[in-house]
Amino acid sequence: MTTIFRGLGALTASNSFDSKKLQLPSPRSFSERKASFLLVRSDGSVNLNLGSNSRARRAEQLITNAVATKADGSAASTASKPGHELLLFEALREGLEEEMDRDPTVCVMGEDVGHYGGSYKVTKGLATKYGDLRVLDTPIAENSFTGMGIGAAMTGLRPVVEGMNMGFLLLAFNQISNNCGMLHYTSGGQFKIPIVIRGPGGVGRQLGAEHSQRLESYFQSIPGIQMVACSTAYNAKGLMKAAIRSENPVILFEHVLLYNLKERIPDEEYICNLEEAEMVRPGEHVTILTYSRMRYHVMQAAKTLVNKGYDPEVIDIRSLKPFDLYTIGNSVKKTHRVLIVEECMRTGGIGASLTAAITENFHDYLDAPIVCLSSQDVPTPYAGTLEEWTVVQPAQIVTAVEQLCQ
Repeated sequence: MTTIFRGLGALTASNSFDSKKLQLPSPRSFSERKASFLLVRSDGSVNLNLGSNSRARRAEQLITNAVATKADGSAASTASKPGHELLLFEALREGLEEEMDRDPTVCVMGEDVGHYGGSYKVTKGLATKYGDLRVLDTPIAENSFTGMGIGAAMTGLRPVVEGMNMGFLLLAFNQISNNCGMLHYTSGGQFKIPIVIRGPGGVGRQLGAEHSQRLESYFQSIPGIQMVACSTAYNAKGLMKAAIRSENPVILFEHVLLYNLKERIPDEEYICNLEEAEMVRPGEHVTILTYSRMRYHVMQAAKTLVNKGYDPEVIDIRSLKPFDLYTIGNSVKKTHRVLIVEECMRTGGIGASLTAAITENFHDYLDAPIVCLSSQDVPTPYAGTLEEWTVVQPAQIVTAVEQLCQ
């Protein structure tokens, strides 16, 4: 398999490669893995939908390859602009397809990513267009194909590795930790690892403990790794494109309940900054920091808070590593109160790291202790009612803000 990718790198470098002429046998469809998810709208309403089956000195090109080429706006700001409507999973596919058209070294690998189109259809149609070598179906062997992707990145390719479910990537933790994050440093800068590791995660719809993992806290301590989490169709596409262009390894977290979220995005090309948070709602009374699915729980709560006379400022941090302390700090200096809302576990989660960073850098601006609402430290139950109890709900956010602003 290493020989295949070395040959692919040589062929793509010479611009004479036609992967459609080179065919590999496709593995059997892994059709036994199934999931269900919700359609989450910006107004807070949800509809149940059935889903189909179910990655010392920073690289010089990090910022130049990932800066936003247009102002990054929320769903509300883009809805009135010309463009086209896409579901979030379609926006991910469009971003991936544009980068594969732009750069012949971009390739995709993972379980069922080929002719089946991926467990959530993010790669649907790409194998037909680009061939079985650039969109490579792999066996159920996460440690192996993640290592293969890292090796491909070392030889000059830009692999996008899909985990069918983020929980499965625990099997590849050694590759991600000891190789993906460290090889640039341990090789003395001889190798860059421009790889994207992406896939669905989060508490779904009664998917059970093993399929409801939130691995942000697992990966955040690995040196050399960047982490981002998409929450809208707009930033899903922009972050996908920026991650592929980055010279650093990037883990892109997607949430299983947001794939059917629809938004109008621009027709022209754009990318998002991998290190920049998004101001979702300006306010004066309290800073609410959140990301991924919890963005919508926070915005539901914000409607109630406004009716009660509060003016919350909502920030989607998006960059889970590193944090955008410039945007966060300016907000803290204005509101003097901070509420963190996350779906990650409370112990050792993103909220804990964010609390430490804010305390270390902006303690003198705080008029109240930082409050963090996180998921409970328990395996996610299968029973729907119990599952709901483990995750932060809008009513809890309203109560926390009221107590914080007393």
